Amino acid sequence: MEPVLIVLIVLVVVAFIALIKTIQVIPQASAAIVERFGRYTRTLSAGLNIVVPFIDTIRNRIDLREQVVPFPPQPVITSDNLVVNIDTVIYYQVTDPRAATYEVASYIQAIEQLTVTTLRNIIGSMDLESTLTSREVINAGLRGVLDEATGRWGIRVNRVELKAIEPPTSIQDSMEKQMRADRDKRAAILTAEGARQAQILRAEGEKQAAVLQAEGEAQAAVLKADGEAAAIRTVFEAIHEGDADQKLLAYQYLQTLPELAKGDANKLWIIPSEVGDALKGLGGAFQGAVGGGATPAAPAVQPPAARVPVDPATGPRPVDTENKTARPRVEPTRQYPKIDE
Repeated sequence: MEPVLIVLIVLVVVAFIALIKTIQVIPQASAAIVERFGRYTRTLSAGLNIVVPFIDTIRNRIDLREQVVPFPPQPVITSDNLVVNIDTVIYYQVTDPRAATYEVASYIQAIEQLTVTTLRNIIGSMDLESTLTSREVINAGLRGVLDEATGRWGIRVNRVELKAIEPPTSIQDSMEKQMRADRDKRAAILTAEGARQAQILRAEGEKQAAVLQAEGEAQAAVLKADGEAAAIRTVFEAIHEGDADQKLLAYQYLQTLPELAKGDANKLWIIPSEVGDALKGLGGAFQGAVGGGATPAAPAVQPPAARVPVDPATGPRPVDTENKTARPRVEPTRQYPKIDE
């Protein structure tokens, strides 16, 4: 009984193992390569799959999702003989599990080496400044070469990114100094432009203020002149409408005479010759008011006689009474005795 029991136990274990090997569950977004006696048979897709135990074997399980692989920094020489370290990141996806298994030994290592060689070819034809400012061009070049080479491997390269570009330390110091100088230059230019704009705006403001002030003064002068003209016109019309006589005008004339003497700068006061006429009319008005009759006219104030220039040698010169100017003196003709020859 014991040997039979042992055989039964062995058969059960073998059947259990065969059952396990027969049923293969493949996760979603994955694939498995099945070989029979070392030869490719089929590719298992996601879900429950049945294989022949001890005959069919699972060679490789491949993840069909997009993969991200960062590569370590690689030293690359530019066209101006400068060594820069470049970090790259590759985004790829396996599209054909069979080709990825049998066409290349290790597609990860193959992609890394292909990326390094392609990157050196692209950077070798560019200088440092172009390398730092042309990341899109480098990414497009890498993606085109990798996609063409990895297509037969059953791999599609979706994106290639340059994670970092590190020039030498000395070059970094020089670049920082250049950037600082450029920033100082731009700051100085902006400061000068600001000062220029401020001066222009200030000048425009002063110009507009001067123009407005001149216009205001002109309008004020015009208004003042109009006001004075209107006042004179009103006074003139009032005088004519009131029919003022000579006596009132003489009185007003005498009232304005003290205004001529006002002011600290007045050293000489000249009385016009019309004062006599004004006094005559005013005196007649007062006498008419007191006596009630005609009064004799006040003596007229004679204007001062014209001053006759005197020549110390010839005496006073005659005066032209009409023009009140001194006429030139006519020297009499002297008679000299004749001398007998």
